Amino acid sequence: MKSLIRLSLFFIVLSMTFSCTDFTTNREIKTDLEKDIAFLADDSLEGRAIGTPGEEKAANYIADAFKKLGLTPKGTEGYFQPFSVKKATNPHEETVVGSNGEGVTGRNVTGFIDNGGNHTVVIGAHYDHLGYGDEGSLHRGEKAVHNGADDNASGTAALIQLARILKYKKSKYNFLFLAFSGEENGLWGSNYFSKNSTVHIDSINYMINMDMVGRLNAEKTLAINGVGTSPVWKQVMEEVNTDSLKLVTSESGVGPSDHTSFYLQDIPVLHFFTGQHEDYHKPSDDADKINYDGLVKVIRYIERLVVSLNKEEKLVFTKTKDSSGDNPRFSVSLGVVPDYLYDGEGMRIDGVTDGKPAEEAGMKRGDIVIKLGDSTIVDMMSYMRALSGFKSGDQTTVEYKRGEELKSSEIKFK
Repeated sequence: MKSLIRLSLFFIVLSMTFSCTDFTTNREIKTDLEKDIAFLADDSLEGRAIGTPGEEKAANYIADAFKKLGLTPKGTEGYFQPFSVKKATNPHEETVVGSNGEGVTGRNVTGFIDNGGNHTVVIGAHYDHLGYGDEGSLHRGEKAVHNGADDNASGTAALIQLARILKYKKSKYNFLFLAFSGEENGLWGSNYFSKNSTVHIDSINYMINMDMVGRLNAEKTLAINGVGTSPVWKQVMEEVNTDSLKLVTSESGVGPSDHTSFYLQDIPVLHFFTGQHEDYHKPSDDADKINYDGLVKVIRYIERLVVSLNKEEKLVFTKTKDSSGDNPRFSVSLGVVPDYLYDGEGMRIDGVTDGKPAEEAGMKRGDIVIKLGDSTIVDMMSYMRALSGFKSGDQTTVEYKRGEELKSSEIKFK
């Protein structure tokens, strides 16, 4: 009898330990995530800047992972799709992304699951980062390696795990897993791939992008951008939210990450993001800051989303309101990092840059901007529109809430 009880308890524990997904446990996923991020965000890769030995090491690591999983190479050179970038040297020239070998060379990494389908689902993440900082860094100290554990070793590691999971899922769609380089410099890798796709561009059903998914907060807030790019997104997103994540969504298919390159090819997209933080684009974005249990939840959510869409035909694409290129353009900065997970009224600050107008005015992380000059700030877009009305040397007043206190400061744009 005791043996029977012990055996029953064993199977109960076993069923709790294993997920319903092909016996891939959350514990196994977490262990692999820790290993992959530790490698990608190690000092020895020197920040994975495009065209550097560190970027090449990262690319080889991802290709080896795809090979071990049995994914088919889908690049132009095995798992790799090299591309070259010739940067503009003056304001009258354009940066040229191509394959002629001029300038810096980066490599996209590709892995394919052929399910015999007519359409392919693209799942992507960029693996490059800022090297030792340079342009794009928010670090004001001595030159240091920017390891980019969250940005975007987290998305790259998630990409490998989703390949592992979906390899054993029955699907009427093929899957193409893409690790992009050159994202930090201007979406170079994804831009090149979208115009030189190694699968027919019209066969792509939709694109999932993971960029900075390693810092799920205590409220389990997950930002999903691009929900206006297909009418199917909103309904399915709620149906698969069995972990009770707090979903903060935006309609636009255009944003500062690789999904934009596919949206501009009339492909439905979603961009997953767990939010900005004070380590963003700084040397302190290290592997020990990652919320690994939270990252597992993000992966499982995307898995459920992809599996649920297997019953759908090819997704309908819809343009979003800001797709005409009429986004506000501004030449000055308040010197803050917006909190993209905030869904209340105003623009909440998630970080303040030293020496910029906001810091000099005494503003702090957590402050909520509600008025800039004569403009009332109700959301991110109204903040951007207000900011676009100023130029260097202008002075104005910013009103903001700090807790329940309403504050006002004079600022001068530089």
